[in-house]
Amino acid sequence: MTESTEPVINETNPGLRIELGDLGTRGSRALADGLADALRHAVRGGRLPAGTRLPASRSLAADLAVSRGVVVRAYEQLVAEGYLQAHTGRGTVVSDVHTGGSAAPPPVRPFEPGNPGVPALGAFPRTEWLRALETAMRSLPDAELGYGDPRGHPRLRRALAAYLGRTRAVVAPLDRIVVTGGFAQAARVIAEALVRHDVTAVGVEDPGSVGVVETWRVGGLGTHPIPVDEHGIDVDVLAASDLRAVSVTPAHQFPTGAVLAPARRTALLEWAVARDAVVIEDDYDAEYRYDRSPVGALQGLAPDRVVYGGSISKTLAPGLRLGWVVAPAWLATTLTEVKHWADIAEPVLDQVALAVFIETGALDRHIRRMAVRYAERRRALLAAVARHLPGWSVTGVAAGLHAVLTPVRPMPPDALDAMAHAPGALRAIPLSAYAQSARPRTGLVVGYGSLTNDRIERGIAAMASMVQ
Repeated sequence: MTESTEPVINETNPGLRIELGDLGTRGSRALADGLADALRHAVRGGRLPAGTRLPASRSLAADLAVSRGVVVRAYEQLVAEGYLQAHTGRGTVVSDVHTGGSAAPPPVRPFEPGNPGVPALGAFPRTEWLRALETAMRSLPDAELGYGDPRGHPRLRRALAAYLGRTRAVVAPLDRIVVTGGFAQAARVIAEALVRHDVTAVGVEDPGSVGVVETWRVGGLGTHPIPVDEHGIDVDVLAASDLRAVSVTPAHQFPTGAVLAPARRTALLEWAVARDAVVIEDDYDAEYRYDRSPVGALQGLAPDRVVYGGSISKTLAPGLRLGWVVAPAWLATTLTEVKHWADIAEPVLDQVALAVFIETGALDRHIRRMAVRYAERRRALLAAVARHLPGWSVTGVAAGLHAVLTPVRPMPPDALDAMAHAPGALRAIPLSAYAQSARPRTGLVVGYGSLTNDRIERGIAAMASMVQ
């Protein structure tokens, strides 16, 4: 049998490139040593991470065109050295050893979501969603399992056009809807599309979403803070700038909970016309209003001046990663191009499942059920604050999944931080964390959507124990 001396890429594990050099002229023991050395370097270099299952000795020997004994001898050597472990029934796997030198690798920082507006994930309508997925699977033609339209599947865009028009008064022609991976991706592709249209900066609400602000920046836009008060964004400050774009949450400002006042809605759209500017409307949780019907979207009043964005992150679950943009006619083609280069299109089965979910009324039913539950939890929050934090107020309208707790008088940041981290406290984020300016307001942003009434009661009591 002729032993190969060429580098081999194993077909079972393509990343395993074995460099045997000229060892073929030196016998099977030299080949075994060379193979052991190659595997050793692959483990140390991180190409074979801990837990990787190596090919069976017979399979690897065939791939390398060497005798099985060469592979067995190399494996045995590395097992003895601790690089590999042999398990009955599992084969040979890479051990958990430090790589890249004597220093241990830095620990991976766990992902910690900081969004207080998380819905009740335990109430996700699994049965209805599974039914929608099954319907999508059965009805989807084979041809539609290809890459698809970057704007999104036509069936979902039709369902969204009808739904958004009916519930949010949005004007949504099919060729101006782009389905995205939640509003996070929507913001990124909007930013890149605006840059192509010579927009270089965007006004952002202050306080406002830190994640959205960072997304604008990553997408190539400069950001300029515009103050927000109890009536929403200050349009007079915006008008005094030279900006040609602004990002707003008019139906339920994040994080203050304010609703953009009617006079300011009018002034904002007048500013956009006079400045030849664009308003980016983040309609993130407008479906949940507990004291009255939600206000309609700005986009319906000025479809050619407003870029409208939304998602199912608050109504269903953020993990589904489905959202949408309704763009003005002048921006739609550019937005589609940017989306195409970002990831071609969203997963087709998920899109059609959402379309079915909307068409059958399942989304409407779920929102009605959850609105009752969230309204009850907000009332529980108000009652707990009244009992345990007398004099404190819960600001913002009766809407959404979060609220701001405002103390009787301003409190230093360390005192608010102590409340937020008290044992058993609700997960709370100081309002200052969302500020763009040097003089942030005082308060705590708390999410209640995913909490039981009892947990809300105990959490507020724990926070109150830290107040002197």
